[in-house]
Amino acid sequence: MGPTNVYFMKCFRTLCCKGPPPPRPEYDVVCIGLTGSGKTSLLSRLCSEATDNIVPTTGADSIKKYWSRYYQGSQGVVFVLDSASSEEDLEVARTELHSALQHPQLCTLPFLILANHQDKPAARSVQEIKKYFELEPLARGKSWILEGSTVDNMTAVKESFAQLIHLLEEKDQETGRI
Repeated sequence: MGPTNVYFMKCFRTLCCKGPPPPRPEYDVVCIGLTGSGKTSLLSRLCSEATDNIVPTTGADSIKKYWSRYYQGSQGVVFVLDSASSEEDLEVARTELHSALQHPQLCTLPFLILANHQDKPAARSVQEIKKYFELEPLARGKSWILEGSTVDNMTAVKESFAQLIHLLEEKDQETGRI
């Protein structure tokens, strides 16, 4: 195919096919949550990777004090919690979420809170999590979404991430970034 034909094909695609889709903005999002909440499994499945060989990141809770090092430059937050965890672990997750929502580098960012493991018998409903975590009073005036999730329902997880992207785009429009 000669140079003229290549040029013709590009013009044809642009005119008839409306050209390539416009580039989408990229966002830096930090994903945090306690050990066993399902962060790695959810993100692996979201990226269409196998979850067979995922090794639990046991001991990661001991590095919570270093989470803030990952906050700088973030434009959004995904907080994953195990909705079927013990009362003690749920209380720790509640404390960590409250800390994140009030952290100076995160307090103005959109949050996606995933109540993971909704497929387990002991799972608390999204409404129970919302009430227990006191999200209404704590997150008033902030952009946040609380959704149930499970690695077996990636459609719902993708919809949750689409909602987060919408919040990120709204924030961009407010600040005039787009």
